[in-house]
Amino acid sequence: MEELSVATLVAFAGLCLLLAITPGPDTFLVLRHSLSDSRLGVAVAAGSGLGSMVWAGAVAVGLAALLTAYPTALQVLKIVGGVYLIYLGVSGFLRRDTMAPAAGDERESERGLVAAFRDGIVSCLLNPKVGLFFLAVVPQFAPADSSAASVTMVLGAIDGVVAFVWLVLVSVVAARAVRWLRRPRVARTLGNLSSGALAVLGVATISARTSP
Repeated sequence: MEELSVATLVAFAGLCLLLAITPGPDTFLVLRHSLSDSRLGVAVAAGSGLGSMVWAGAVAVGLAALLTAYPTALQVLKIVGGVYLIYLGVSGFLRRDTMAPAAGDERESERGLVAAFRDGIVSCLLNPKVGLFFLAVVPQFAPADSSAASVTMVLGAIDGVVAFVWLVLVSVVAARAVRWLRRPRVARTLGNLSSGALAVLGVATISARTSP
């Protein structure tokens, strides 16, 4: 079996980076959490990266292909994903003043990290565009005589790592920017903007699903 060349891996990683830089649900979700604590943003990034690799595994075993074969199932998944984005956005507005755990409360801190990780992975898993990305892109990078499953998993790992690193950078920069400004009002404003962006993305997603 022909192995993936270094040039191919670098080219795919570059494509993943370009896609990661493009603002999407994961970016706004990381921003919303990291404005309270950079660790929460890192947890979201870890969840999103793992979700990407789960999608790669689903594509490798043919599950994602079923979504394209059954448009109704794909549409349902997209609607559920849109509703979840709206939920994340609305909950962000409602919890804007209570997201950060109290200082010294380790149990609350752990719960916050788990919740942030859950938000990241669920948001990614409910985004069929990630699976469709692997279906459309992987064949273009796979050697002709290679194993589709193994290549998909390797490229999925690369995509997950690239997404994680980029989102961690976004989280750290956002958290430090707020601390540098030292203005709670700035954090609240940016948090509301990121929550609003999530809700708008959710509404746009559902509208696109229900259009003729």
